[in-house]
Amino acid sequence: MEIRKLNTLRGLAALIVFVTHFSDITNWFDGVLGGGSGAYGVMLFFLLSGFLMSYLYLEKDFTKANVTYYFLARMGRVLPLYLVVVVGSYLLSISGDNTLYSIPDLNALLGHLLFLYGESILWSIPPEIQFYFIFIIFWACARNRSGYIYLSIFTLMILLFFSNFPRIYGEVYGIPYNEFNVLRGLPFFFVGVIFGMNYKSLKVPRYLRKHWFILALCLIPLMYPDLTMITSDAKQKMWLSYEVLLVMSCVFFCVVFLVPNNNILLANRFGDFFGKISYSLYLLHMPIIVQVNNLNLSVEQKLTLSFSLSVLAAYISFHFFEKPIAKKIRSMSSDKSKQRAKQGCASAKGV
Repeated sequence: MEIRKLNTLRGLAALIVFVTHFSDITNWFDGVLGGGSGAYGVMLFFLLSGFLMSYLYLEKDFTKANVTYYFLARMGRVLPLYLVVVVGSYLLSISGDNTLYSIPDLNALLGHLLFLYGESILWSIPPEIQFYFIFIIFWACARNRSGYIYLSIFTLMILLFFSNFPRIYGEVYGIPYNEFNVLRGLPFFFVGVIFGMNYKSLKVPRYLRKHWFILALCLIPLMYPDLTMITSDAKQKMWLSYEVLLVMSCVFFCVVFLVPNNNILLANRFGDFFGKISYSLYLLHMPIIVQVNNLNLSVEQKLTLSFSLSVLAAYISFHFFEKPIAKKIRSMSSDKSKQRAKQGCASAKGV
């Protein structure tokens, strides 16, 4: 069953990142919408990732066929465009052109291809890939030992808190790695997993399901460093603050559990569209903003042009590249299942 409003939430996450980077690069509104606030968009992506994996797969049998389909579906959605951007950035960088992202040598390229390191906004893809493998452990426990999922999540979150999120980064044979990015994103992924595990079983009273809970989304800009009333260092240490985790988790809970699924602001074609192109919009917008900023235009014109070109590039990428390839990759699992079924029938007839 599709939860349509999640499309809009995914699109909103990408728009938060876009606005933040545009504000930082062009100093729009004196940069008050920037200052690293794009982190809140990435937090939503990690929450969504954990939620959807848990919601879609934990009730399925932990079989080789299902795990294979899971990996093909997840990798088919993320890897093709990521690999094109990474390899394209490397080829441009070694020729002296940083139109995309700076990947200046073979070691940096290997860091990206091995999902150990990410330049600029590419940093969030290696954690996402590593989360896919962590989820396999949860899935293996889901049917008979789901309590281990909660126990391991709470234990790891406590360890991360008391260890102050270890700064694990450096180089191995010149290849950069940064596991700190994975560790700081884990709590958001974990919360998403827990929400996904309980989405179908948690019966929210009808009197609590109200459209006005959508206003919880307003809490996100209230945490922006230049807008917040918070006086603690949580506004600067966004990823390392469990206060921020609590607020973002509450926002996510309100939207997913309390806002009715037919909310017109969340369930609409506009939200569906931006949800579909959110990943390509996330990966492609930064180089476009940088190039547009070099033009002699007003900041409003730069915003209009940057947004239009980013959406156009994202749509073209999704419709003509990502979607066809993802469909082809997923079909590989279906073809293998059909072959096994035919082999099984043939064996049965032979018997």
